[in-house]
Amino acid sequence: MTIKLIAIGKTDNKQLQALIEDYQKRLSHYIRFEFDIIPDIKNVKHLSEAQQKEKEGELILSKTQKSDVLILLDEHGKQMDSVVFSGYLQKHMNSGIKTLIFVIGGPYGFSEAIYNRANGKLGLSKMTFSHQMVRLFFIEQLYRGFTILRNEPYHHR
Repeated sequence: MTIKLIAIGKTDNKQLQALIEDYQKRLSHYIRFEFDIIPDIKNVKHLSEAQQKEKEGELILSKTQKSDVLILLDEHGKQMDSVVFSGYLQKHMNSGIKTLIFVIGGPYGFSEAIYNRANGKLGLSKMTFSHQMVRLFFIEQLYRGFTILRNEPYHHR
């Protein structure tokens, strides 16, 4: 199985980018992981929030196939602790799917088309984080999930 993370806009902070790359490298020992960054849409000043979400949604959908399982990282999504999340990953791996995609939306969230296409929603916290921080937090949780599945000492129970 491949796990893919799709996000809108690049990570500007060099320290955050270095940490993201570190966890991506660590993840490669467990699973095939891809981080797909969709460039920010240009000339957004002339677009409404809805139009911006629509354009971002079209770009996100262009990166998916019908057989992919698409999970939105959404503030209203189901929240779980790290151990439960590791079981969630294991369930998806056992299901035989080829690609599991997690998506971080743009500044205004997701379009209706993306919500309609999604197979589920996952919430990281009730708190709000910057889109750049969420990338690091989520990739770290993926790594943590795999260390839990392998009974490695990274996660203390």
